Amino acid sequence: MRHTAVCVAALVSAMLGVGLAAPAPPAENDDWVQFRGPGARGVVEDQNLPETWSTIENVAWVADISGLGWSSPIVSGDSVFLTSVVSAAEVEAPQGGLYFGGERPTPTAVHHWMVYAVNVATGALQWERDVHTGVPTGSHHLKNTFASETPVTDGQRIYAYFGNVGLYCLDMDGQVLWSREVEPSQTRLGWGTAASPVLHDGRLYVVNDNNEQSYLMALSAETGAELWRVDRDEGTNWSTPYVWENDQRTELVTTGTGKVRSYDLQGTLLWELTGMSSITIPTPFSEFGLLYISSGYIGDRKRPVFAIRPGASGDISLAPGATSGEYIAWFQPQAGPYNPSPILYGDHYYTLLDRGFFTAHDARTGEEIYSRQRIAVGAAFTSSPWAYNGRIFALSEDGDTYVIQAGTEYALLGVNALDEFSMATPAIAQGSLFIRTASKLYRIREGG
Repeated sequence: MRHTAVCVAALVSAMLGVGLAAPAPPAENDDWVQFRGPGARGVVEDQNLPETWSTIENVAWVADISGLGWSSPIVSGDSVFLTSVVSAAEVEAPQGGLYFGGERPTPTAVHHWMVYAVNVATGALQWERDVHTGVPTGSHHLKNTFASETPVTDGQRIYAYFGNVGLYCLDMDGQVLWSREVEPSQTRLGWGTAASPVLHDGRLYVVNDNNEQSYLMALSAETGAELWRVDRDEGTNWSTPYVWENDQRTELVTTGTGKVRSYDLQGTLLWELTGMSSITIPTPFSEFGLLYISSGYIGDRKRPVFAIRPGASGDISLAPGATSGEYIAWFQPQAGPYNPSPILYGDHYYTLLDRGFFTAHDARTGEEIYSRQRIAVGAAFTSSPWAYNGRIFALSEDGDTYVIQAGTEYALLGVNALDEFSMATPAIAQGSLFIRTASKLYRIREGG
């Protein structure tokens, strides 16, 4: 189950994009410790990051990764960490563009739930750890995997969560410090799990929305002890929670089919609202003093985006026909994406839709900047977009990254092909992109 790393010399240097300065992201980012990076935003500014690449251009190295997993890589210090699950039997390859009919029976072969550490500088495998071995207790959708939750790190420990298996705390050398079993639960149509854990002030927060008994729990990051748990009246969803540190308090925000709910850090409900689509996947985030939440299941007519002001309490749901309220700055009824999380860059809120469309709204007011623009005919998108240096990047399931001009006018600037199926959201750290495809991990860097 070991993998090899192959160093590849870059052939062509890429031209840097002249960018728009985003207000919140740091000028430098040495680490990328969670899904979508700092603030769950997917945005940095670094003039050394590349705008063009291929399987050989601007590639520092490429490593083969065993097993299947759509968890994102994370980066801390000299290591890239990622998870995967390796089956003892041959498995069906992922299939792009599939929304219906992807249900599969529960596998009967032994699987290995893996955590890998890859050296940032060379792409060499530093260590691999089999944290759980057994036969799966449930299934997953063909587009999902048993390792779709992104791990999180505080720079001293790695926390790897596998939704229907367990939560594992490892030190930076790959030794398991503690583990906590997760009782398996049925998911919608057997599609599996995907919501990632979040880490804040010495606590891990985990949402497990399933078709039996959904819950939100807080654990000690040091010991794994359960600090509290609250049941949720929700069915299966796949949205990662968000810690919203606003000017009034710190909140733990969770989206759901029935309700969006915000809790304090002791698990007490602060506010809630209804009006999401029947499946929620995108991760919330904040900017300009607002919280942005969305959902857009492709089978629904209702695909909302809400921008929430801090300080709310109770039920803040909008009345029928309303587009704003005391604590809702703006609302768009049909602007939400299904799988990709939206991205806020500069003054604009951009939405990447699964079937290859792209929209822009004013982040403060919700006013439409431009309506749906076709990125590419036939392309499908699951991973979340990222941005830097005046460019927005959208990775398709075919492994093609579409480079889009940021600003008030839509323009497609280029396409970078890696020629392999991909649904994992990349990491950006140390002047590089770390892009995971079905079988490989690339470090993309200007000059290779």
